[in-house]
Amino acid sequence: MTRAGVSVPPTRLVYLLGPSHSGTTLLALLLGSHPEIATVGELKQTSLGDRARYRCSCGVEIRDCPFWAAVREDLRAGGWSFEPGDGSTDLVAGRGTCVRRLLRPLHRGWAFEVARDLALHAAPGWRDHLACWQRSNARLAEAVCRVAGKALLVDSSKVAIRLKYLLRNPALDVRVVRVIRDGRAVMLTHMDPARFADAADERLRGGGSGGDRAAERRSAAEGALEWRRSNEEAACALRALPREAWREVRYEQLCADPPATLAPVLNWLGVDPRARLQLARGAYHVIGNGMRLDSTRDVRLDDRWRTAVSPEALATFDSVAGDLNRRLGYA
Repeated sequence: MTRAGVSVPPTRLVYLLGPSHSGTTLLALLLGSHPEIATVGELKQTSLGDRARYRCSCGVEIRDCPFWAAVREDLRAGGWSFEPGDGSTDLVAGRGTCVRRLLRPLHRGWAFEVARDLALHAAPGWRDHLACWQRSNARLAEAVCRVAGKALLVDSSKVAIRLKYLLRNPALDVRVVRVIRDGRAVMLTHMDPARFADAADERLRGGGSGGDRAAERRSAAEGALEWRRSNEEAACALRALPREAWREVRYEQLCADPPATLAPVLNWLGVDPRARLQLARGAYHVIGNGMRLDSTRDVRLDDRWRTAVSPEALATFDSVAGDLNRRLGYA
């Protein structure tokens, strides 16, 4: 990548891959507390809802956040008029029906992805859009690192299709952390996202707009299938990578002992593995899961599924995804 005619090295990006509600926001916040690592949560920046009311994790409405104002100014100096959530870093935003349909299926392995690429390249405007999207993601990642004064950026966007194209971006040096969590807990968050996957303070849910997120609720079968397919697509995406390019973190182990779980990851990333990592309210500028707005500084295991999920829902999960859950080590 070049800036003002001068070649600059690729921005180092750590991509968190896995199903929604698997602990990626918690992991991003912990990694982002390292003195050499930055994070703004989901770099794809979708689902902000009412951007005029959406709160940055520092507690300020995102349009008034000093950090995001500095990022906007940095990018404006380079000729890009940027606003958080404007769709420029989302692969699907603003695309026509044909491209949306082609991007909808989850990652399904090498043969399917070759067919998808061929179909997309035949779609009008796709090549120009992809090139613009790649530039936007690289520019935003570089600007965030520059404003934060950090060497690496963590992107908790999770989606394997997004990862597929980021890996092809020469302006980014991407490493991947796969995040795994017991599927029964993830199913519960899909069944009631406001209660089990958002801020503890009801007034801060929905990015700061409140609400019960009833429209997002899914059945037990839908939640179980979403967890299963997301893990299957993560596995497909990782098969194309050399083993040294990715690592695995389990949510339950992370909660039980964050330092021991993350020291090997930090060492792999080439940063100080002895640095103290902790949650600190107001110290981040993160977009994504509502837990980023919680006031707690403690890392606590959320295993409410053990008492909140009905026997009927557990039976449904077992029929849909129980075999995969057991293969991943969850009895």
